[in-house]
Amino acid sequence: MFYSFAMGLLRLILRLISRLTVYGLENLPPKDTSFIGVANHIGRLDPAYVFAMLNRNDIIMLVAEKYEENIISRILVQFVDGIFVDRYNADLNAMREVFRRIKKGGVLVIAPESTRSRSGVLLQGWDGASYIAAKSGLLILPVGVTGSGDKEVVSRLKHFRRLNVVAHVGPTFTLPELDNKNRAEQLAGYTDEIMCRIAVLLPEANRGVYADHPRLKELLVDQAAQQVMPPRVFG
Repeated sequence: MFYSFAMGLLRLILRLISRLTVYGLENLPPKDTSFIGVANHIGRLDPAYVFAMLNRNDIIMLVAEKYEENIISRILVQFVDGIFVDRYNADLNAMREVFRRIKKGGVLVIAPESTRSRSGVLLQGWDGASYIAAKSGLLILPVGVTGSGDKEVVSRLKHFRRLNVVAHVGPTFTLPELDNKNRAEQLAGYTDEIMCRIAVLLPEANRGVYADHPRLKELLVDQAAQQVMPPRVFG
């Protein structure tokens, strides 16, 4: 009951301070489906838009270990049942908890870059997301977001201007199972696949280190042949 009230309040606040335009909502898996959402990460408000857009109560959010030190962020993470994770070391406890929850049908939301991109362009992806996706076999839903960068948020709100946040949701895909040979090489390739799937949903200027990746060029050709559906606007 309290969770539903809080989520309703969150959506109301986001509508007041921003206009969220979402392309590709038809790509969202059915409500009762467990999947992994992967997205670029450009601002502190990004998780709020994830909760508002997905509108589910079984979202599994991975949160950087540094936020555990702050009592306010720690309480917020506990409220949404998030999982603190050590980004720089093998956090086996966090991984076990993630797999336990996705087996129960939850939706894992993860930023493969592992940190916010202060410039708004894609950073090098880490292998955590690709490892979980390959081990679980779940559908992967890529999302590209613009307009929610911290500097832009502060600048616009300081001048009482609403944010103009745009999210592009791409088609789902899966990764093949990992084998015991060349696992590191496999994971690196899988991470590139995930990051290129995000990059194709972003403007050219935001594709960062993946701008010239051969796989991105293939995806751009496929994207050009796809039918574009009307967006849904929140707020």
